[in-house]
Amino acid sequence: MNRHRPSASPDWVERAESIEGVERIEAFFHGKAYAMHRHDTYAIGRTLAGVQSFNYRRGQCNSLPGHTLVLHPDEPHDGQAGTGEGFQYRMIYVQPSLFQDVLGGRTLPFLEGGVTTDPRLSAATGALLQQMSYTLEPLEQNDALTELIHALADVTGTAKLRPTGDYRAARLARDFLHAHSTEAVALEALEGATGRDRWSLSRDFRQFYGTSPYRYLTMRRLDTVRRLLLAGTSLSQAAAAAGFADQPHMTRHFSKAFGMTPGQWLRVARG
Repeated sequence: MNRHRPSASPDWVERAESIEGVERIEAFFHGKAYAMHRHDTYAIGRTLAGVQSFNYRRGQCNSLPGHTLVLHPDEPHDGQAGTGEGFQYRMIYVQPSLFQDVLGGRTLPFLEGGVTTDPRLSAATGALLQQMSYTLEPLEQNDALTELIHALADVTGTAKLRPTGDYRAARLARDFLHAHSTEAVALEALEGATGRDRWSLSRDFRQFYGTSPYRYLTMRRLDTVRRLLLAGTSLSQAAAAAGFADQPHMTRHFSKAFGMTPGQWLRVARG
C-alpha cells in the first residue's frame, strides 16, 4: 500500500496491492480529479465524504456518503468535487473477465445512472471496499467478488437475460489478444483464431467483455506501460516495450484511458 500527499496539494491517493485482476484505491480530491476518460474495467466504489460528482452517459451524477457507484466498462466519465470541501471515496477496478468467470457467458450487468442506494449492493461491496491497510486474501476476494457479481446481476435484471452472442469465440479472441498484446494484431489472424467473422466477433466481444477487441488490446498495452513506469522505465522505452508506435501515441491513449497524462499518473502513483 502507498499514499501520496504532495506538499503543494491536499489531494491524495492510496493504492492497495492488486490481486488477480482487481485494483483497490482510496482517494481524496478537491476540484477536478479526472478529465473525461474511459477504461475497460468496472469501477465500483463508495463515497465516504463530500459530494462525488461525475458526468456519465450524457448526464451529471452526484454520489453522497454511503452511496454505491457502479460504472460500466468503456463508458466515458470524469470526476470532480461537487462542493468546495472536496470528496473522499474508495474504488475497485474489476476486469470483466472476472465477471464472466461467474456469469459463464451471460451479458455483463449494467446499472442505469451509475449510482445506487440499493442495500443489496451496499452489503455486497462491503468486503471489497475496506480500508487500504486491510489485505484481502485471494480466496476472500474471490468469495466477495462472486457475491457482488451475483448481486449486481440480480439488481440489474441481467440474471434473467439470455445471451445472444458466441461466448466461446469472444473468449478465444481475448486469449489471443493477451498472447499477442505487444504486436500489431491483424483482423485475419483474429478471425482465424476464433472461427468468427470480424463483425460478429466485435459484437460478441463487446457483449461479454464490455469493449471492442482493439480497445481491449490497447488497455493491455497500457497495463504494461503502467507496470514499467512504476519500475523506473522511461516513457519512450515503456511505450516501445508495450507495442505502441511511439511515445506520443501511447500518451494519447493513456490520457483517454485514465483521465491524466502518464507523468501526472506517475506522480500520484508513487507514494
